[in-house]
Amino acid sequence: SYSAPVGEFLDEWGLESLEENAQAASPCTKVFVNGVWMGVHRDPAALVKTLKRLRRNEDLNPEVSVVRDIREKELRIYTDSGRVCRPVFVVNEGKLLTTKEHVRKIMTKEDGYNWYKLMSDGVIELLDAEEEETVMICMSPEDLEAAQNKADQQYHTEAVAPDP
Repeated sequence: SYSAPVGEFLDEWGLESLEENAQAASPCTKVFVNGVWMGVHRDPAALVKTLKRLRRNEDLNPEVSVVRDIREKELRIYTDSGRVCRPVFVVNEGKLLTTKEHVRKIMTKEDGYNWYKLMSDGVIELLDAEEEETVMICMSPEDLEAAQNKADQQYHTEAVAPDP
């Protein structure tokens, strides 16, 4: 199961057990892995950022889903099978991370460059339906251009996998 590395990571990155937090007065975010309440965390924004960076760098499986529900003060992580994930291009600070060089490598299949290499380069990531609800997705390049003034938002653009 892909949940074991996630559990180890959470333990190393400040997850507090339910018993430790029973008396705590400070606000915490509940952390769930595959629906099981694992504990709480005091800095969920940093935790989410780190989890997504690890996923993009392939230190976590690319199909691990990271969903932060700010209103409910919950962080839900899914590693289970059977979830439908769709690819999206990653946009950072209003800029599409996919470059002409990536496209050229895909078109020429240089050094076996393929879809999975795009994921390992961190320019494409997989999102399930629940995580999709927590990110901004631009449906066209025009949408991305219109959104570039909103640098505080994180956007993705749609990606369609080529036929094998």
